[in-house]
Amino acid sequence: MRKRVVVTGTGVVTSLATEVNEFWDSICASKSGIGPIERFDTSEFKINFGGEVKNFNPTEHMSIPAKEVRRLDRFVQFGMVAANQAVTQSGLDFTKGDACRYGVLVGSGVGGLQEIETQHNTLYDRGPRKLSPFMIPKMMVNACSGNISVHWGLKGPNSAVATACASANNAIGDAFRLIQFGMADTMVTGGAEAAVTAMGLGGFARMNALSNRVDNPQAASRPFDSGRDGFVLSEGAGIVILEEYEFAKNRGANILAEIVGYGMSADASHMTAPDPLGRGAAHAMTMALRDADLAPEDIDYINAHGTSTPLGDKAETNAVKSVYGEYARNGLAVSSTKSQVGHLLGASGGVEFVVSTFALQNQVAPPTINLDDPDPDCDLDYIPHEARQMKIDCIMSNSFGFGGHNASLVLKRI
Repeated sequence: MRKRVVVTGTGVVTSLATEVNEFWDSICASKSGIGPIERFDTSEFKINFGGEVKNFNPTEHMSIPAKEVRRLDRFVQFGMVAANQAVTQSGLDFTKGDACRYGVLVGSGVGGLQEIETQHNTLYDRGPRKLSPFMIPKMMVNACSGNISVHWGLKGPNSAVATACASANNAIGDAFRLIQFGMADTMVTGGAEAAVTAMGLGGFARMNALSNRVDNPQAASRPFDSGRDGFVLSEGAGIVILEEYEFAKNRGANILAEIVGYGMSADASHMTAPDPLGRGAAHAMTMALRDADLAPEDIDYINAHGTSTPLGDKAETNAVKSVYGEYARNGLAVSSTKSQVGHLLGASGGVEFVVSTFALQNQVAPPTINLDDPDPDCDLDYIPHEARQMKIDCIMSNSFGFGGHNASLVLKRI
């Protein structure tokens, strides 16, 4: 028999805020975290803006020695700080109980890209003897999960997911399954990413995947708008605490939401372009509804993948229509958090899961900012400009990634 799984802690690091309550307030106030990139010289780049986390110092957010921080890539630092918020909110004391029942599963699309760039330059400028002994443990995609495990002494399941921009949703879904089937009581899970680097920005720009609105960065991420021209590269982390329901109840935890469904699929059509009809995405959504034992009409709000790319938003719209039928145009609210924070790649699903948890608790659906002129092919109720107070009992959160990875999660009010 499957166990019930609930959410008891949330944490974020984003360009909007590095604390969850301030982050949610900024989401509801329709603010944008997009601006000029300041961490490196962008004068030679076609694109010079993104969702950069500015003036970030992990030691200001948690008790961690500066010496240890230097051994962590930026994406791990984001994940550690977000995890610290989530653990604190949950009230868990990992020094008590069976450490083998506490696990970690954090996704990242790229891993330690900054470390790879730094050590590559060192190799060719100064030779192999000058490479850092910490290069490998800093750049590994599983470095975030590993360091969270070490810091809090978690000896249960420990893994990492790399499914591009679906990474965090897959991580949360897999952690959900581990608790459902009794392999852990508690999982620290979500996503972390720090690809706003010279190579990350240049690589995505060369793919023509990024918005070109250099004259107005805050208007660049505009999901479902007819003027959208690509996504905005961002960074950060979204981490949550999942617990087995009886375990959380017995310790008196403040339960924020219940996770009830998880679906995953592949497009199997192209490495970077979505299936135009959204058939793979639709299959993931259908599987998540079936897993949750819910009808399409039970979902009140969808937190869309909604990257602001011409092909992706249309494909997701087609997928929603195929799954939800007439209800997609009559009663189902949809919005994209990426309109405000940009695209955090493998961390996006974690941040959007946090948004969905807050939406359930506050009965507020967040907005899609910059949706001034809706694309006629994207004709759903996308909550333009301002957050909406509404009844929300169930939410679906979508994430889709290069490689054709699709992952959908369903959260329920409790």
